[in-house]
Amino acid sequence: MGSAAGTCEIARLPEDLLSAALALTTPRDACRAAAVSRAFRDAAGSYAVWTRFVPRDLPPVADGELAGPAPPSKKERFLRLSDCRCPVLLADGLRIQPVPKNPLLAYGLKSMWLDRGSGAKCYMLLERGLHISWGCTPCYWHWMNLPDSRFEVAELMSVCWFEIRGKIHSKMLSRDTAYAAYIVFKIPFGSYGLDYPPQKASIDTVAGKKIIRKVCLKSYEGRHVNRQVTVPLAPEYNKSYRLGHGRNPVLPKERTDGWMELEMGVFYNKEGDDGEVRFSLLQTSGTSKEGLIVQGIEIRPKKLG
Repeated sequence: MGSAAGTCEIARLPEDLLSAALALTTPRDACRAAAVSRAFRDAAGSYAVWTRFVPRDLPPVADGELAGPAPPSKKERFLRLSDCRCPVLLADGLRIQPVPKNPLLAYGLKSMWLDRGSGAKCYMLLERGLHISWGCTPCYWHWMNLPDSRFEVAELMSVCWFEIRGKIHSKMLSRDTAYAAYIVFKIPFGSYGLDYPPQKASIDTVAGKKIIRKVCLKSYEGRHVNRQVTVPLAPEYNKSYRLGHGRNPVLPKERTDGWMELEMGVFYNKEGDDGEVRFSLLQTSGTSKEGLIVQGIEIRPKKLG
């Protein structure tokens, strides 16, 4: 009886009032509320709610990225922009179709989508938008297309000094949001030099804080397949630990799209931040490295705690 009465009271509230309340939440919360009652369901699908969830400061999108009939509603537009399987290429990159077998192939500097749970903006800094030491030298890096990537990727042929850098302006990110940066890559059979010594990942924030962590692109004996973040690696590492040289490096995880990702660090984009956030992955030992395939650096919200 109490539940029925509660449902009745909610149904008596004006839909505009329910919509205004839901617009102050998140897309995830609005969808959950829609399952509570018909009144919430009607309000959760309203124009006012989904207008609030689609950011007004979206960066310009490249021509043709949202081609076709316009979405029939703001909710449908949000669902299109939040499809992480098909991020949109931004206008700071040129979109072309150089390969007939892959008409969706795109060259660009950044792609974007919205986080479906929070509505926060997510980005991929594509390979052409990164600074890679000796990246334009064919004997060190080879640029190519893969059937499971819409964007051009870079394959490491052979280097000793390994360095990848990227940056994004804080105003492109969602305010008051915790973000994590990930290097997205593959390591084909026959690669070497990527397991030891470990690499150094760093993030330079707008506030001048430098976040540094030790990472490892290739875990020892393929132990990353269990999706653990940090596990003991080769005997060389254990010897280093006994000498007090630091913690285990962060290891990669397998993604649902078949690629690997390695968390480079976490930072918070505060209201009022105005400047560049910089990312880097570095390994400068004299050991030769070969076989890494890099898609880019992905920046997406991370729930803390």
